[in-house]
Amino acid sequence: MTHSPDPADPDPAQTPGLEPGGGVAPGDTPPGEASTTPGTTQHQPDLPSERTNKVVYGVILVATVLAVLFFVGYAVGLFG
Repeated sequence: MTHSPDPADPDPAQTPGLEPGGGVAPGDTPPGEASTTPGTTQHQPDLPSERTNKVVYGVILVATVLAVLFFVGYAVGLFG
């Protein structure tokens, strides 16, 4: 059974743009991680819809208003 090298860790001798010792020439940019290993990028999850965002904001607003009313009523009951 042969073991192939990890494609995410390429051989520095075969990586273009690297100088001896692993440095990069001035003005040269090494390849990004995803460009050296095609097909391994992670997909971002889909964003929630605008309607979902409005519902969440509404729930937070209602909870905040109820909490404020509760504490104001409690304070009025204590000091009134």
